Amino acid sequence: MVLRRWFGFEGRHAHTGPRHARPNGISELLARPQKRTWQAFTTGLGIFTMLAVCGLSSFFIVADERQGRDAQASGAAPPVAVPRDISSREADPAPLTPAEVFPGPEVVVDPARPAYRVLKTQADRRCAAAASGEIGTLLTDLGCHQVVRGTLRAPSGGFLVTAGIFNLDDAEGANWAHEKIKSMVDGERGRFQGMRAGKGTEAIALSSARVGWHVRGHYLVYCVTARADGRPIPEGDAEAGQILTDLIERYLHGTVLEKRAVRSAP
Repeated sequence: MVLRRWFGFEGRHAHTGPRHARPNGISELLARPQKRTWQAFTTGLGIFTMLAVCGLSSFFIVADERQGRDAQASGAAPPVAVPRDISSREADPAPLTPAEVFPGPEVVVDPARPAYRVLKTQADRRCAAAASGEIGTLLTDLGCHQVVRGTLRAPSGGFLVTAGIFNLDDAEGANWAHEKIKSMVDGERGRFQGMRAGKGTEAIALSSARVGWHVRGHYLVYCVTARADGRPIPEGDAEAGQILTDLIERYLHGTVLEKRAVRSAP
């Protein structure tokens, strides 16, 4: 409609002379070449536009192909890992193993700092072996399937640590346990058990140990730390706090379970 208005084709003009009148011969001869010229111009313009669009499309295709070749030549590669569902044991059925949680004789949290030395590892289907009292009962009721734990010596040598992962039914149960455990610990109605690893590690089983815990997916991670000499840990002890952060947040949660939460891309 816009084009018709622009070129004056909208509607019909009323005749001002007799209906049988014919146009002047000269006017008719002039009008026909102009009409042909205009038709030729519009046809040429349409062909030019079509060729331009085709040429531009071809340019983009060639450019895309070149970019793909350039990406391959520069070593760029598609992602090698994608997220993996660990919200339940149904989605994530493979059990944990000591080799997965503690794959070597040392745990390196920060390459710039000395490593933790692994003294002993263990996998147990009895979750109550690693948690006593109401905590053990709670974890069993929530379908705890196994616990994998290890006892380590801190880089300074002054602290012993037992750290591990409980394998529960689902994330809902793990989060429920995370909320309920604090009142049990504060009320001394349950505790996480330190694991002895031979002579000189008895202190890890003492009730004066410091504990922490966290969740990811259907897993509950925990850490028990105690002074190697068996003395109580002073309130606000910086090294004890660093140990809990290192092994709960950075290692078990941020390294071991991070690897479990991704899989190789197809």
